[in-house]
Amino acid sequence: MGTVAHPYGLIAGNGRFPVLALEAAKRAGLEVVAIGIQEEASQEIETLAARCHWISLGALSKLIDICHRESIQQIMMCGQVKHAKLFSSIVPDWRLVKLLASIDTRDTDGLIGAVRKVLADEGIELVDSTLLLKDLLAPAGVLTRRKPSEEEQRDIDYGRRIAAGLSQHDVGQSVAIAERACVAVEAMEGTDAMLRRAASLVEGKPLRLVKGSRRRKHMLYDVPVIGPQTIAVMRETCTTALAIDAGRTLLIDRAELLRQADAASIAMVATEVTEP
Repeated sequence: MGTVAHPYGLIAGNGRFPVLALEAAKRAGLEVVAIGIQEEASQEIETLAARCHWISLGALSKLIDICHRESIQQIMMCGQVKHAKLFSSIVPDWRLVKLLASIDTRDTDGLIGAVRKVLADEGIELVDSTLLLKDLLAPAGVLTRRKPSEEEQRDIDYGRRIAAGLSQHDVGQSVAIAERACVAVEAMEGTDAMLRRAASLVEGKPLRLVKGSRRRKHMLYDVPVIGPQTIAVMRETCTTALAIDAGRTLLIDRAELLRQADAASIAMVATEVTEP
């Protein structure tokens, strides 16, 4: 990454992603200014960032003002903002109102893509959200002690085809498969809620979870994340196998994640994907 004259900016959403990114920056001696989303981010970011500011969802003008005051020219988005909040709970300032009026769709690509352009017009570049955490990206291969069974692999192969089709529409990252049938597709509710919905439909049949990376050329936002909480929900919903994209999925708290997966006899596999 090298040394830069200006600090990095980090927009912090929920989960461990922004905390781990800030810890990595601190170890590397990088100056990172955190901009926490009040409705999402953990207070822990204040102890890890060089400086920390807080904004509400929709405060695009305040975000830009902070970047200018802090001389931030590159900024990354780390952590999730629940899609339902982006859709229903956002209170836009005048700049975001203008932006929303200019776009045709309010899905992730439409909204964040428009924000990216506004930031670029202000001299602020949105950069790879995994910039500080490349060592947490999933390697290719079977990651757990148990590899998928033939039946699980058939479901995974089918699920990958479904996920690849969905990636063209910016709907969600994940699908739940049982007996080579698509039981549920993730939308605004998130992966955990999708799995619970799928489990309510299959009457105890085992599920397989396939999580895709939308096959974008970039990793600027909405990067798939797997952590111990994912395994807990898989156990709850009798989901026996997990397939992810290698090099494009973050493994949060990897040692604990894999320990829990092995304890539950869950098979987890990461596959290389071709560029779109």
